[in-house]
Parts: sequence; C-alpha cells; structure tokens
Amino acid sequence: MNTNLETYDNSWYKPGSILKRLLWYVVSIFFFKGSWNVMSSVKVFWLRVFGAKVGFGVVIIPHVEIKYPWKLIIGNHCWIGEHVWIDNLDQVILGNHVCLSQGVFVLCGNHNYKSPSFDLMLGPVILKEGAWLGAKSIVGPGVTVGTHAVLSMGSVTSKDLNAYEIYRGNPAISVAIREIT
Repeated sequence: MNTNLETYDNSWYKPGSILKRLLWYVVSIFFFKGSWNVMSSVKVFWLRVFGAKVGFGVVIIPHVEIKYPWKLIIGNHCWIGEHVWIDNLDQVILGNHVCLSQGVFVLCGNHNYKSPSFDLMLGPVILKEGAWLGAKSIVGPGVTVGTHAVLSMGSVTSKDLNAYEIYRGNPAISVAIREIT
C-alpha cells in the first residue's frame, strides 16, 4: 500500500461551528497574536467568553496562539510565555502553577502514518501541577506531564513524563530528579 491523500477524510472532526471558529480567529488576532496587548486580564476575559475554564493569577504574554479555547482548562497562577502555540484539537489541561516558557508547542493531533489515507489521530494533553515546559519544547498528543516535572528547553516528548523528574533531548529522557527546596 502507498499513501493516498486523495482518500483523506476528517469530516468526522467537529471542533465547533464555523461562526464560532471565525469569531475566535478574529479575536485571537487582536488580543493574542499581536504585541500591543500586554494585559493578561483581557486575554483571560476572551478565553472565558469562548468557553475556556481559567483560574486566577494567570499570566499570558503577547504572541500566543490557542487553536480552540473551548477545549482549554488553565489552573491558577499559570504562565504562558510569548510565541507559545497550544494546538488543542483535543482537550488541554494545565494544572495550577504550570509554566509554558517561550516558544513551547503543545500538540494534540497527528496523522496515522500506517494508514494510506493519513487519518487524523487526537489525544488530550495534561500538564499536572507545577509542571514546567522549557523554551521551544514540544509535547505531543496524548501526553501527561507529571506534577512538577520539567521538560528542558528544545526537548521533545511523545510519552508521559514522571512527577519530579527533569527530561532533556529528542526524544526526551529523564536526566535528573527535580528537588524543590
């Protein structure tokens, strides 16, 4: 068998009405993707309007891209750095005190490379309390990052990360224990 993208069909995937997605696209251009809006409270307001569940004390820096806020839960005192991309085709959950450093990419979808039609596959991403994703790191679909785990800058994971462990590389491997003093 060979790949046959002519047979690709993701018509089963219904992330929200076209109007809702269009309105979010416009709002995100004005309040998230640009550098002029530095007020996190305005971003939190718009996320909530579009169905995100957002805790208090959340900091969202400019130049952030969130695909579908209605598939997003953010706990208390989370930080989302500049150029973070939350490509949440599925649910993304950030526990309390989660930090997404600049350039982080959280990805909830991929394609089945074994299927001739390259079918879309989805998986939620869960970042438990105190997790820290370093700058330019990537988390793939279906991954759970354990409480207080660290994914070092530039690292990539498609597997779950254990609590209180520090991971580095591509693919990320555990290199140390995180001790918080």
